[in-house]
Amino acid sequence: MIRTPQFWHQPPGVLAYGLWPLGWLYGAATAWRQSQASQAHHARCPVICVGNINAGGTGKTPVVIALAEHLTARGRKVVALSRGYGGTVAAPTLVIPKTHGAGEVGDEPLLIAAFCPVVVARKRAEGLALALAQNPDVILMDDGFQDPSVHKDFSIVVVNAALGFGNGFCVPAGPLREPLAKGLARADLCLSIGEAAAQRRFEALGPDHAHLRVEGQIKPLLTGMPWQGLPVFAFAGIAHPKKFFATLRDLGANVLGCEALSDHEPLSLPLMKRLAAKARSLNAQLVCTEKDAARLPAQYQRDVLALPVRLEIQDWSKIDEKLINLGL
Repeated sequence: MIRTPQFWHQPPGVLAYGLWPLGWLYGAATAWRQSQASQAHHARCPVICVGNINAGGTGKTPVVIALAEHLTARGRKVVALSRGYGGTVAAPTLVIPKTHGAGEVGDEPLLIAAFCPVVVARKRAEGLALALAQNPDVILMDDGFQDPSVHKDFSIVVVNAALGFGNGFCVPAGPLREPLAKGLARADLCLSIGEAAAQRRFEALGPDHAHLRVEGQIKPLLTGMPWQGLPVFAFAGIAHPKKFFATLRDLGANVLGCEALSDHEPLSLPLMKRLAAKARSLNAQLVCTEKDAARLPAQYQRDVLALPVRLEIQDWSKIDEKLINLGL
């Protein structure tokens, strides 16, 4: 995945306005796809979509995991449905963590599979049948807010509070997959993820969607690992690598070096050998994100330390209200 251009998150300038006509066409194409929603496949159980209006990563996977845990705690059987971005399988496939690798089913489905069964399929409508074969009480759809092929009973739009909706233009002039007003009009909730200061800025600058909004924060999962003073060389192939590096510093790790990779970048043997050599030269522990760890070659899985994170939502009331309405 290509890293998002910086101008997407700056006030619109010559480049953004120059690309605006293409962005208008992109948004119009999305609107046309949504017009096909009458042909959507309906599941026999509620379908909850965790998607976004922005292109690129906004933190959807931690949201899916948090919802899977929350629904499981309510006594519901959850099955997740994903396109398996980065994987090679096209036919509907039930993810088996000890059998499948990230190269086959994608790194995010492997993470989610630790919390609930996951079906990956290039076409979500085809994957729906296999997901329903697992006899779920609810299906969590990872991404697919703009995909009209599956009917959604509850749609959550996830946004990075620090970045918001960027310059408000559609791809390639900006970060949006569709015009913001139209996207929010279809959403049931907008989950903004970020620290308190970022949340307040997003609240002040964002559109009028207070009635939709729920706040969350992604925090490291403290497993007893003594991070304080630990010399590390960190790498991350996620949407916002700098956030991961800052988290390590906040935990007290001595970050001697770091390398930002592209989101979902394959961790080839030559790349890992180079990163491991850098860590050795600094006498540092090689550290990555939990998502990167899912893509590690087998020979590096014992040598690289992963930092897991989880989404924290203090107030579940708006989400729970919708779940109750759906019989969940």
